[in-house]
Parts: sequence; C-alpha cells; structure tokens
Amino acid sequence: MAPPPISNTIRRLRFDHDEMTQQELAERVGVSRQTIISLERGRYNPSILLAFRLAHQFGIPIESLFLYTEEDRDE
Repeated sequence: MAPPPISNTIRRLRFDHDEMTQQELAERVGVSRQTIISLERGRYNPSILLAFRLAHQFGIPIESLFLYTEEDRDE
C-alpha cells in the first residue's frame, strides 16, 4: 500500500512567484504539467530529486514546501 500524499504549498508558491503557470513550473523542473497538477492536488508524492528541484526553484528548503504532519504518517 502506498503512503498517503504529503501536503504541499506548490500552488500558493506558484502564484507568489509572478503567477507562474503549471506548465512553466513543469518545464523548469523537468516534468509534465500533469505531474504538477497531481502534486498540487495531493495525489502524488514526488521523488526526492523532484522535491529538491521544486524547492530549489522557489528558493526554499524542502521542509517549507512539503508539510509533514502526524496525520500524514502511514500507520
């Protein structure tokens, strides 16, 4: 069984960065627009490499982009 998706702030950060589109972000980090959509909707957890690319794109640490809570933990 796959772990539940971890909450993230990608959508808010895109809008905070000159209203970057999903397509623009996807191109900058080397994934499809569908991947960005799935991340924003909480349907997908990124690889560690993609998480680093996203955090780097926004100039923030990974832990500021992905919000882990005890509720996210797979028990």
